[in-house]
Amino acid sequence: MPVHRKALQAGLEPQTCQRAGPRLARRDPAQVKRLLMMDGHGDASLKERQRQHMARGLPKQKAIAGVKQVIVVASGKGGVGKSTTAVNLALGLAANDSSKAVGLLDADVYGPSVPKLMNLTGNPELTEKNLMRPLVNFGIPCMSMGFLVEETAPIVWRGLMVMSAIEKLLRQVDWGSLDYLVIDMPPGTGDVQLSITQNIPIAGAVIVSTPQDIALLDARRGAEMFRKVNVPVLGLVQNMSVFCCPKCQTMTHIFGADGARELASTLGVKVLGDVPLHVNIREMCDRGRPVVVSSPESPEVGKPVTKFVVRRCLTASSVSR
Repeated sequence: MPVHRKALQAGLEPQTCQRAGPRLARRDPAQVKRLLMMDGHGDASLKERQRQHMARGLPKQKAIAGVKQVIVVASGKGGVGKSTTAVNLALGLAANDSSKAVGLLDADVYGPSVPKLMNLTGNPELTEKNLMRPLVNFGIPCMSMGFLVEETAPIVWRGLMVMSAIEKLLRQVDWGSLDYLVIDMPPGTGDVQLSITQNIPIAGAVIVSTPQDIALLDARRGAEMFRKVNVPVLGLVQNMSVFCCPKCQTMTHIFGADGARELASTLGVKVLGDVPLHVNIREMCDRGRPVVVSSPESPEVGKPVTKFVVRRCLTASSVSR
């Protein structure tokens, strides 16, 4: 199957179609795996690539071309709203200062969510230098493994293939000039997190957790991992902090109260904000209309992100405006 196709999948926002050019065709994961194993000198066996990888030792950090600062959004476990937070953080950074250019990278290879959350479908164009052009919506350029494989296709890869994919997502994307690149990390503290933190300089990490103890245990592991690799923890976002009944207005702490605050105090970091468990967040995410775009002035949803999470993130010592 040829690498390039000019056909564009339906459903892209108009601004994603401004340039005509070759595009990467969507493939099944096996085809993408073969593509990722290619380098400038042809195919290399997994064993040979592993030998080369081990011989290099720890990589030297190198900034992503055109990107001034990188902020990673992480969680110790899945299902706590990490990707939703990453998307709204990127949009909030752009809304906070229209002069700043913000990009969004989905590093969750196994479970990419950014295409759905940002209402983006289709395949990246290729530049003359064989770099992938991000897809754009709401003024935010985005890149995700979800643009390269079919939506329902599982990615069943070993760690080395995932590392190769991450390297290409980091180094072979034409971001242009960005003030901030927000990276949606996969959950946990595994190979991807280690590879990214070792390869690029990171201004800081935002940890997302729900208030219950089981999520906080993993959130603490995540925070400790970033400290071990010398990445500043900007603070914690307490997601699904409280539920307000739409009928009787009773406030219920379904997952517990202030667990993230207690953890933040233990770690000596800030709570960047509390985001409630709200039906609008779920509905807008499913429609590809993040709350910072759809309800920016909502006191229940929009303002907690734009007023607290974004601004407190920017006031952290490691992130410059």
